[in-house]
Amino acid sequence: MLFDRVKSLDAILATAEKKGLHRSLGAFQLTLLGVGAVIGTGIFVLTSEAAQKAGPGMMLSFMIAGFVCAVAALCYSELASMVPVSGSAYTYTYAVMGELMAWMVGWALVLEYAVGASAVAVGWSGYFVGFMAHINDFLPFIPNIVISKEFAVGPSQGGLINLPAVTISILVTLLLILGTTESARVNAVLVLIKITALTLFIALTVPVMKGAEFHPFLPNGWGTIGVVGAASSIFFAYVGFDAVSTAAEETKNPQRNVPIGLIGSLLICTVFYLLVAAGAIGAIGAQPVAGLGGEVLAPGSRELAARCAVIVASGVNEPLACSHEALAHVLRSVGWTKIGNLMGVAAFLALPSVVLMMMFGQTRVFFVMARDGLLPAKLASVHPRFKTPHVVTAFTGIVVTLAAAFLPVGKLADYSNSGTLFAFMMVAIAVLVLRRTDPGRHRPFRTPAIMVVAPLAIIGCIGLYLFLPFLAQMVLFGWGAIGLAIYFGYSRSRSHVGRGLVETHELDPDAPPQPVPPMPGAHTPGIKDA
Repeated sequence: MLFDRVKSLDAILATAEKKGLHRSLGAFQLTLLGVGAVIGTGIFVLTSEAAQKAGPGMMLSFMIAGFVCAVAALCYSELASMVPVSGSAYTYTYAVMGELMAWMVGWALVLEYAVGASAVAVGWSGYFVGFMAHINDFLPFIPNIVISKEFAVGPSQGGLINLPAVTISILVTLLLILGTTESARVNAVLVLIKITALTLFIALTVPVMKGAEFHPFLPNGWGTIGVVGAASSIFFAYVGFDAVSTAAEETKNPQRNVPIGLIGSLLICTVFYLLVAAGAIGAIGAQPVAGLGGEVLAPGSRELAARCAVIVASGVNEPLACSHEALAHVLRSVGWTKIGNLMGVAAFLALPSVVLMMMFGQTRVFFVMARDGLLPAKLASVHPRFKTPHVVTAFTGIVVTLAAAFLPVGKLADYSNSGTLFAFMMVAIAVLVLRRTDPGRHRPFRTPAIMVVAPLAIIGCIGLYLFLPFLAQMVLFGWGAIGLAIYFGYSRSRSHVGRGLVETHELDPDAPPQPVPPMPGAHTPGIKDA
């Protein structure tokens, strides 16, 4: 039967104890990891795409996407506190709905984490190129091959690969191999830079806000090119908070600290997003760029790029929807040119923390899938010195680097969203099923009003998915078909659960030696003879 391989929660916990990772993270570090994973390309870069779809109504888009993430986070918190091991939605689904659905969720998480990391790397490249363009005439001397066409400015027309995105992907991969604690320390510094930069942006833009810039508030209505469509894209701005749950196996007191990290990071980020969006809209406006005939132009389209080029060439201030470095552009437009350049520096320094957390989440999911036998066991190898899954980290780094080299940020973000929405929906379903099938199990954190929260998460995920671009919707099905082929061609026959290995997956060189059973007739000290 396809749905008969369910791995019990007790077996999952036993496996983690036998072949686990070092627990070194506390609640504060987890919250910083969550903030580091969330605040990034979504607010620094995709604000312009949201403006093109929803105009000032992107304020509502942030609220819709944030609400769906909030109800999903409450579901995540219950499962993460019950099952404090690596694997995130994949592990939870394995315990509730069986191996096949768990494999599909884990496969979908590749879209969320690996493709998401690529999107952030490309977004970072946009700030790098924009910053270099504003400080000197360096860009004309950069060979065309090293800059993506999406971000090319001035004499440089872009070329084959996005070398800045490739470079940052490789550097983050090396950092993750060095160690979780080291990565968390670097991340804490980068999170501080991001929070400082966004706070400064709010302080400088809110005082110059003009009410007129918010009208019309819904220029494109509520559809796909409108508020809900923008919410589907800007959903990427919140993706990453669930990466906190993938660190559960490396967390001290995970039953308490993981829910704090999940919910705390989401609340902090939501407040920042709404204030930053309000400041950007009120300072320079956020009306969509229309074609010559007044038609709506799709974000990321050649028509929009051509129209933006004409507007900029005419000497008119560049609209927010045309900028690839949205926040820096806003500050330059309101007279804070040098601080705008510094905002570019802040994004340049801080966006790698999002790449780090996305890749961190991906490597931990792959690590657990390999530990379950669904992927080659070599991927579950832990480095003897750094105590990190170095093989799977290097493999993930290669995938992220290749995607970042050739694909544009908007498409990458939408592809990532399709996988994320599927995984979030499965988590909400898992919470409901587990409440019914195992009601007596200890739950250190209980999702409040579960019969309301979980259905809202499910409906919200389906709704946002339906408003993604058609190609992004189809990517999930195509990717899923590839995953099914791998599962039935390789993973199912090698699954440890399928082979009856449900407690320990492999010998752990760090585990204490097993006791030697006494020889027949031998006397065992401390035990009285019958």
